[in-house]
Amino acid sequence: MITIITGTDTGVGKTVATAALAVRAGPGTIVVKPAQTGIGTDEPDISVVARLAGCEVAEFTRLEDPLAPDTAARRRGIEIPPIGEHAARIRELARTRDTVIVEGAGGLLVRLDTEGGTLLDLATGLAADHPVRVYVVVRAGLGTLNHTELTVNALRSRNLEPAGLVLGAVPEMLGLAEECNLAELPRVTGVPIVAAIPDGAGGLEPEQFRARAVSWLAGFRAGYAGS
Repeated sequence: MITIITGTDTGVGKTVATAALAVRAGPGTIVVKPAQTGIGTDEPDISVVARLAGCEVAEFTRLEDPLAPDTAARRRGIEIPPIGEHAARIRELARTRDTVIVEGAGGLLVRLDTEGGTLLDLATGLAADHPVRVYVVVRAGLGTLNHTELTVNALRSRNLEPAGLVLGAVPEMLGLAEECNLAELPRVTGVPIVAAIPDGAGGLEPEQFRARAVSWLAGFRAGYAGS
């Protein structure tokens, strides 16, 4: 199985959600980051996943500037692999691993190469010859409905039905918008909320993270714990 993790935009909690999903997937899982930007500014996403989940990881392209991959590459005059090459490497990994989890960069239509290829293109290509599951990591608060519906509609335009929405970085105390969006997100998208990651989860010790991850993936009301 190939699992694609995208988000409504940057900073919604994709990396921590990816780590939690890797914990649930168990042994035989590898997490792939096709393009990582901003090297040297923060801990790389793939390193965060490896630390929290303890799984095998792979990173295809590293770029210095904290920008969209194609912008970061063009700014430095760097050639980066096209989406087709990423897809070929992921297919090869899927031959020997039970689960390959692919974390995108930013939102679904952020360009991952200098030819205009996006995570949506990558998911579409992989789905042509392999089972693909897509999760969308979303904000819980104000503004999420528009961004989430746009992302879901873009996936459906390629005949990719999202497997679920993941609430990233959910605060312990919910405000009015967060409370309402628990019902509104599934209503406007037709996609269920399948997981809720509490704010600050990425700061947990790895053992604590792995012990709690399964409960976060049980859904918000069933398994959410704010600490």
